[in-house]
Amino acid sequence: MRADIQAPPSSAPRRKIIHGGFLVLLAVTLLAAILVAGKYGAAHALETAIGALGFIAVLLPKVGAGLFLAASIPLLLPRERVAALIGQESGWRGLALAAAAGALLPGGPGMTFPLAAALFAAGADLGAVLALVTGWSLLSLNRTLIWELSFLDWHLVALRIALCLPAPLAVGLVARALIARRR
Repeated sequence: MRADIQAPPSSAPRRKIIHGGFLVLLAVTLLAAILVAGKYGAAHALETAIGALGFIAVLLPKVGAGLFLAASIPLLLPRERVAALIGQESGWRGLALAAAAGALLPGGPGMTFPLAAALFAAGADLGAVLALVTGWSLLSLNRTLIWELSFLDWHLVALRIALCLPAPLAVGLVARALIARRR
């Protein structure tokens, strides 16, 4: 290398492949397997492990798709547009939009949480992200139509929705107030 050309500085510290949290989770899992094997026998512990691995095999593609979507959103959406719609200065309208998007969002946490993180990375503020997640968890249209209205009287479902309706806005406002107070 020539003396007048410098090597580029390293951009970021290297990440550990095996993190301490993974080791703790592995230790707890192995302890649980030993306890199950001791109480119910090794065959039952092996059957349980195979069932868990099958569940992971079914879940992994969904989580992978959610993470791919989450990684793509900040690259595809203009940061200024996201910030204008659900950013710090979007006010009540931004919180209501995020809560409504959460209520309309189908899917489970494997899609919702990566999407919320992606919107945060794309310019949404924490209040709007929390309003989205709260709207998804409390006001999910998918759950309401498929499960609640199938088994419960519509009056009870309407009462539950009416009681939960202000929650995403309240959570978003509290988050924004705490962040403003912290600054």
